[in-house]
Amino acid sequence: MTPKKVHEFFSRLAAANPEPKSELEYATPYQLLVAVVLSAQATDKGVNRATRALFRDHPTPHAIAAQGEEGLAEYINTIGLYPTKAKNVVALSRLLLERHGGEVPHDRAALEALPGVGRKTANVVLNIAFREPTIAVDTHIFRVGNRTGLAAGKTVVDVEQKLLKVVPDEFRLHAHHWLILHGRYTCKARSPDCVHCSVYDLCAWKEKNV
Repeated sequence: MTPKKVHEFFSRLAAANPEPKSELEYATPYQLLVAVVLSAQATDKGVNRATRALFRDHPTPHAIAAQGEEGLAEYINTIGLYPTKAKNVVALSRLLLERHGGEVPHDRAALEALPGVGRKTANVVLNIAFREPTIAVDTHIFRVGNRTGLAAGKTVVDVEQKLLKVVPDEFRLHAHHWLILHGRYTCKARSPDCVHCSVYDLCAWKEKNV
């Protein structure tokens, strides 16, 4: 995709949704971090159903650390891989208290040192909580990047690095959300809605279904 097409691509997504937001529900950077950790291989809707009660009753790292793995598991047992996630969330909560005064660090290395936090999760937190122009590549963004020709790559890191190079600075802050939402609701894996796609004419996919 040429630079001109890339600019037009994001201009259209921005026009349709000028201030995109995460679909995860949270009130603090800590709650965002927990929600993102829980969202691995799970839907945002499923995570929100579990965290509404969890964050109501245990909104802070102090509260969740005190709750322990078994107590936390009772809140999140509808989410896939919940035993491992409960272990990680309790452990990261304790580390936040021990190393960072209970605050989520504004530092990639410190975030990735927390249990259950990888590059994608760190990018999401840095982008949403601290408004850094990072791009967290999940399955949706990986698919959109490759399918459209926007940023083709064999790994999520490849796609991330290419997006950081090609996305114009003016769109970098929200690019993560625009691409996720486009992949989630339009450029879907099994049945892409090409008929209603706002960037159809810019897309390089040879199997477009109209």
